[in-house]
Amino acid sequence: MKTVAIHHSARGPRCLGAADTPVVFCRSWRALLLMAAAMTLLAACKKQPAAPAAAAPEVTITTVVQKDTPVDFEFTAQTQSSREVEIRARVDGFLDKRLYVEGQLVKAGQTMFQMDRKPFEAALQTAKGQLAQQQARYQVAKANLARVEPLAAQNALSKKDLDDAIGNEKQSAAAVIAAKGEVDTAQLNLGYTTIKSPLAGLSSFARQQDGSYVTATSNGLLTYVYQLDPMWVNFSISENEMLKYRDQIAAGLLKFPEHNDFVVKLILADGSVFSQVGRIDFANPAFSTETGTFLVRAVFDNPKGALRPGQFVKARVSGAIRPNSILVPQRSVLQGSKSHFVWVVDDQSKAHQRVVEVGDWQGDDWFVSEGLKPGERIVVDGALRVAAGAQLKIVKGPPAEKNAAPSGPAGSESAAQAPAPSTQAKESEAQGTGSGATQ
Repeated sequence: MKTVAIHHSARGPRCLGAADTPVVFCRSWRALLLMAAAMTLLAACKKQPAAPAAAAPEVTITTVVQKDTPVDFEFTAQTQSSREVEIRARVDGFLDKRLYVEGQLVKAGQTMFQMDRKPFEAALQTAKGQLAQQQARYQVAKANLARVEPLAAQNALSKKDLDDAIGNEKQSAAAVIAAKGEVDTAQLNLGYTTIKSPLAGLSSFARQQDGSYVTATSNGLLTYVYQLDPMWVNFSISENEMLKYRDQIAAGLLKFPEHNDFVVKLILADGSVFSQVGRIDFANPAFSTETGTFLVRAVFDNPKGALRPGQFVKARVSGAIRPNSILVPQRSVLQGSKSHFVWVVDDQSKAHQRVVEVGDWQGDDWFVSEGLKPGERIVVDGALRVAAGAQLKIVKGPPAEKNAAPSGPAGSESAAQAPAPSTQAKESEAQGTGSGATQ
């Protein structure tokens, strides 16, 4: 028998020998190699772990409760002094001096401006002199009448003499009254030269400077004084809002306090709440034709002067309630293609979609007018990961975000702890390569 040599090359084993040598042994060797490679690949496939089933999404839930819920209404408002007084000159003359500090608080009766008094003092002296003259004439007329009356009674004088004496006496008395009026007017004008504040409040800047000539008719405005305590707060309600409130009251969805006794709080520009609580004391009975709004005024005690006229604030009006209402967290309500909906959780902790009709906001919550019943459970946190009919895992706190990619040192640590590629996979790959090399 002749020996057959097997030569391995890149293209596989090749038999060498005489031309008439059979190649049965070569073909059997090739079949064994292919069978071994197939068995190795099959073993590697069987050892791959099966894909884990999808975990149930973690959610938090709340139970629907129906109860009377207080509601607040917020409006943009502006403060206004309860008494805003113009300080004006009431006589014509020169302004001598400003006697107050602009922008400071002034007391009732405090002198704010002083006008030149000398012309008015002279006018007063003239009026007093005229009064003295008229009083002297009146005394003469009275004495003359006293002499004429007995003589006329004895027919020693004519009736005409008696009438003349009586007329002179009455004219002198009227002249005295007129002269007294001139004196009073002169005294008033002299008093008007000292201009005082009629109330306690905050002063404005001076419109006229020292030495200016002011008149009562043209440039008599000198400054303003604003009373700070109490302070008015004005806000407006639109016609649409008023009609909406009326419709909700008629439908039993809203209830105002008795006698409209609302409580008003102020939120200042920095977000802080004013310490005092106000009450509504006036509501304009007619809508404004220019703005289409309904003016409402609240009054606040302002003992420390913290509020100043003209501030923009928010007025939070409390006292109304929504009877038998359902209030749910806003994040539990999702927006669908046609309507809002929530995920209702059944007894088997499975989710079911429910269309709801929402109403007004209340802080971070939402009123639901239709679609939910008391006692039902709805998903609050994690609603975006819920699918219809899905099994849920209910947790107490907000569910953790498991889909977020790790970053920073934590991500590096996770990468370091990640398992290395399977040794069996490496062996299979090596065996596959070796098989290919020996083919």
